[in-house]
Amino acid sequence: MRFSAQRMDGQAGREQNDQRPSLREAITGRRVLSMTELADVAVIGAGVVGLGVARALARAGREVFVLESERFAGFHSSSRNSEVIHAGIYYPPGSLKARLCVEGKLALYRYCAEQGIAHARIGKLIVATAEEEVPALGRLKANAEANGVTDLVLLSQAEVRELEPEVSCVRGLLSPSTGIIDSHGLMAALRRDAEAAGAQIAVATPVISGRVCPEGVELLAGVGEPFAARFRLVVNCAGPWAQEVARRIDGVPPASVPPQHFAKGHYFLMAGRAPFRHLVYPVPVPGGLGTHLTLDLAGRARFGPDVQWTDRVEYSFDESRAPAFYQAIRRYYPGLPDGALAPGFTGVRAKIAPAGAPAPDFQIQGPADHGVPGLVNLYGIESPGLTSVLAVAEHVRRVAGC
Repeated sequence: MRFSAQRMDGQAGREQNDQRPSLREAITGRRVLSMTELADVAVIGAGVVGLGVARALARAGREVFVLESERFAGFHSSSRNSEVIHAGIYYPPGSLKARLCVEGKLALYRYCAEQGIAHARIGKLIVATAEEEVPALGRLKANAEANGVTDLVLLSQAEVRELEPEVSCVRGLLSPSTGIIDSHGLMAALRRDAEAAGAQIAVATPVISGRVCPEGVELLAGVGEPFAARFRLVVNCAGPWAQEVARRIDGVPPASVPPQHFAKGHYFLMAGRAPFRHLVYPVPVPGGLGTHLTLDLAGRARFGPDVQWTDRVEYSFDESRAPAFYQAIRRYYPGLPDGALAPGFTGVRAKIAPAGAPAPDFQIQGPADHGVPGLVNLYGIESPGLTSVLAVAEHVRRVAGC
C-alpha cells in the first residue's frame, strides 16, 4: 500500500501521485510530511512488548509502523532485567498478570524452541531463611495453583541442600518451570518475524504529540523535521513513558491515564562460574521479589534487583548499596566471599502505584476503557512482561479488534 503526501508548510508536492513517497519512505527519509491518506497501525515503542505487538498485528494482516524514540530497539527495560521466564507464582488469581504470565510462559518456551532462541528451563528455589517465613511458601504454592501452576514442590531443608549445597534455609519451594532466556535474542526474533510480515521499524523517531481525529489518531513524530500521519490504530507500548505519550495525545481523557512511578533496581555481578544450578529467590518483599540470585546462560551469577524509588529514568550505579546486598544475599548464601560482588547494571521498572501500595495489575486499555476509537494504551507492563510478551501481544490484538 502506498500513501500520497504533501508538505506540512502547505506547498503541494510536484511529483505525480505514483512518485510520491510512501509512509515507509516518509519515516525512513525523515521528511516533513503530512499524510493525506490514512495509514493503518502505529506501535509506539520497540521494546520487547512493542516488538511482540508489532509481530502479532502484522501477522494478522495489518500494515504496521513501529515508532521508537531511541536509536536502538529494546534500549531500556527490555535489556535491563533478570532475563527470567517466570512460572506465574506471585500474581493474584484472575489478574492479567497471572493469566498472561502462565499463557506467555508456555508460548515463550515453544517460540524459543522454534526460533532457536537461547534459553534454559533450570528451575527456581524460593527459600525461607527463618521459621516465620515458612507459611509464606505455602501461600505462594496455593496462589500458584490457583493460577494453574501445579508443578511446585515444597522441600525440606535437606532436600534444598541436596539440590543446592551452598544455600542455607529452613524450607524451600521448587518451581521446575522457571527458566532464563537471552532477551536480546528474543527481541531479534520478534523483530525478524514482524519485519517478515511487513512491519517497518523506525528508530530515533519519538512521538512529539498527537490528536484524536474522526479517522483514528494523528501523530507528530520524529526529530529535526518531524512528520505528521494519521493512523486507524495506535498502540502505545512506550513502557516507562506510556503515560507521557498518552498525555501528549489531545482527546485522551486525562482521568484514564494512571499515575507514573519508577522503581530503580541495581544488579551486582559475581566473577567466575557460580556454584549454583538453579535460580534462588528469598520470600518476596514489598515492591519486588527480593534480592535474588539469577544465572545467565553462561552460568554466571548476578544478584538483584533491589528497590529504589525514584522520580525519573536514569541508570547511574550506586556502589554504596553493596553492603546491603551482602547482608541480604548472605541470609541464603552465607558463603558469599568478601569482595565477590562487582557493580553490574541498573534497570527501571514502570510502576503505576507508589511505594507501599499493593502491586497493581497490568493495564491494557482499549476503546471500551477510555472511549477513544483506534487507541490501545499499555501501562505498568513490568515483570512478568518479558515472560508474558506473546500473550500480551495476542491480548492487545483482541482488544484492538484485529
